[in-house]
Amino acid sequence: MPRLLIVAAIAASYFVFAILLNSVGTVILQSINTFDISKPEASVLEGFKDLSIAGVSFLIASFIPRIGYKIAMLIGLAMVGILCALTPSIASFWVIKLLFAGVGTAFALVKVSVYAIIGQVTDSTKSHSSLMNTIEGIFMLGVLSGYWIFSAFIDPLNTASASWLNVYYFLALLLLAALLLVMAAPITTPAKEELPGQALGDFVAMIKLAYQPLVLIFVLSIFLYVLIEQGIGSWLPTFNREVLGLPVNISIQITSIFAVSLAIGRLGAGAILTKVHWYPFLNSCLVLMALIMLLSLPLATRVPEGTVLSLFDAPLAAFLVPMIGLMMAPIYPVINSVMLSSLPRPQHAPMTGLIVVFSALGGTTGSIITGYVFEALGGQTAFYFSLIPIVLILVTLFFFKRSSHSMTRPAN
Repeated sequence: MPRLLIVAAIAASYFVFAILLNSVGTVILQSINTFDISKPEASVLEGFKDLSIAGVSFLIASFIPRIGYKIAMLIGLAMVGILCALTPSIASFWVIKLLFAGVGTAFALVKVSVYAIIGQVTDSTKSHSSLMNTIEGIFMLGVLSGYWIFSAFIDPLNTASASWLNVYYFLALLLLAALLLVMAAPITTPAKEELPGQALGDFVAMIKLAYQPLVLIFVLSIFLYVLIEQGIGSWLPTFNREVLGLPVNISIQITSIFAVSLAIGRLGAGAILTKVHWYPFLNSCLVLMALIMLLSLPLATRVPEGTVLSLFDAPLAAFLVPMIGLMMAPIYPVINSVMLSSLPRPQHAPMTGLIVVFSALGGTTGSIITGYVFEALGGQTAFYFSLIPIVLILVTLFFFKRSSHSMTRPAN
């Protein structure tokens, strides 16, 4: 029973943060409608979220065991719960930015704590892997739920209305429920063994690691991948609304296909990679990503207002564009696996720091660039621009493979 309560607490926390973290695309679309801001202005939300995660993960991760994982999670949940409760009453874009900064900060506390707690409640590699996959699966369930939860609070007849902000009252209740579960869960306080200078030591180790040519190629690949994923994922609801002319609620709901595609793509890749080498497989994925963009974007023409009343009325392009997630899904976990498996275990922590930082930078850059191009040249052109980093990843993977040829363990 105590273990079950702990698992329920961390799963509930991950579920609600999945909704908040992956609501950026929806909130960008609604902020443009409600607060009458430009697309470049709206694009900064990704930065408030991602840079907060990166900064807090790096700066205080080594101090979290000192205050205890339970307290760290309670701080994160309470902070975001308060921000969610305040957001609808203030109803301003600056508080949306503050909310995403808070979500990023809190998720860094929660993620570090959850990963450590999983180690506390499992006693073997097999059970650890099983629980980790379960928690990440619940996170994906939260991602999918978020699109439908947000769309339920949007008035399709008055897209400029701020009534959609009431969704944050509902999310505040979910956060309260997760907080109560964490309070009740018998999460143990870790032994405070970390030295005061460990954070500085981690920073120095990370910088030294980044000097290696293989690592430089790897972090560039990570940066480019997340640039594509966040550029498309964050702007897909706006693309559906402004390029295809879909109603706002359906624009958001149909974006869930992107999340489903990512989930299916990663599950399928796990099976495929037991039989094929990662390098030709990822090259095939990148080529197919480019083909999906080249085939689907010419079909993206605006439908007449009032002709789309449900998902089943949406044009073919609305379903094809998010299917790129199937092909891009394996890239990020596979190159992470290849890189980490090439390093001795003591270097995994600083490498994880580099992954978090460059993922955040890539996500923020992708969202901002897409926002500016979307504003200046239109949504189709903005999505066509994803072909550039796709080609660049093909190049970086070539050098990455050549530099990592001495590795003996395959990435699965």
